Amino acid sequence: MPPKTFGGNGEWGKGKGAEAKSASAVNRKFSGRNKRKKVIEDSESLSPFPLSSSPLSPFAFRLSPFASVAVIGAGRLGTALARALAARGYHIKTLVSRRAASARRACLFVDPLADTPPAALKFSDMERLPPVDLFLITTPDDAIEETAMRLGEVLGASKRRRIALHASGALSSDVMGSLRVCGCAVGSMHPLVSVSDPVAGAEALGGAFYCVEGDRPATGMARRLVRDLGGHSFTIKARDKALYHAAAVMTSGHSVALFDAATELLARCGLSQMQARRVLLPLLGSTYKNLSSQKLSYALTGTFARGDVATVRRHLAALQSQSLSDTLAIYTLLGQRSLQLATENGQQSDNLKEIALLLEKAVGSRR
Repeated sequence: MPPKTFGGNGEWGKGKGAEAKSASAVNRKFSGRNKRKKVIEDSESLSPFPLSSSPLSPFAFRLSPFASVAVIGAGRLGTALARALAARGYHIKTLVSRRAASARRACLFVDPLADTPPAALKFSDMERLPPVDLFLITTPDDAIEETAMRLGEVLGASKRRRIALHASGALSSDVMGSLRVCGCAVGSMHPLVSVSDPVAGAEALGGAFYCVEGDRPATGMARRLVRDLGGHSFTIKARDKALYHAAAVMTSGHSVALFDAATELLARCGLSQMQARRVLLPLLGSTYKNLSSQKLSYALTGTFARGDVATVRRHLAALQSQSLSDTLAIYTLLGQRSLQLATENGQQSDNLKEIALLLEKAVGSRR
């Protein structure tokens, strides 16, 4: 199987020839849309999971009509959202990407059993967008405003009520203000989930929390989408979006960066990267369990929770001897935060003060 790749423009694929292979796989599994009824009747044997246990299965029955949707930005998140919404009965009419091939590839993942598959469009062909009730803009953050302005040019002044939602965590709905003159209510709907590929991502979106904000009709639609996906929504003020997203990045992306720094230390001990991951992942899993069941100060374990001065001194000396200035900076900064949690937990103040002095000295040595 060709390796998965993630292009610089935010589009998801499987390397060279992926489109033809994906199309071939879909055609082999679903031999013609004229067999739709037969396939659905036999879907328990075809599906990798039972219909009754997976509400996001692409083989799920369509119980009632839902809104028609255009997804602009056919990367990993956009494709995953399109697939998840299609499984819930929404009519995904088109996917738009910078390259037609990327849009066509994304369409293959949305709903192989659809009577009318989504249309694949390039950004430059957005004037061919079909009439829809909802626009989902899932481009990279830096392209959202430009995309909204282009969409506004295509729609023109209109009295038809439409809704446009973007999926950025850092930007508020105001970035799409140009669409309001086109009769659109605008909002944002950001899922707090890591999406690494559209198939697994569609499943993960089902139980996610979503941050929702914007015009009232748009937030109403966003909450309906979240409910239909089986998720949970909450609302913050538009001015707090960047702060909110910083928390999300620290929890997800920065955790990966921290894990990478830890695996580098084990590599200095002679372990391979794969061995380091296998060794550390169970430890990370046990920390997650602690966070899930205890308050934060109790979830903290290890050297700082115990106030172990001698061990901190050894850690700092080892990091300094390896000339790992970035990792030393991470250790000292997070160590200072850990001291706050240890204090809340009633650890001996004299030990914590001594550790704080050691960390301050290590910080000073880097300047």
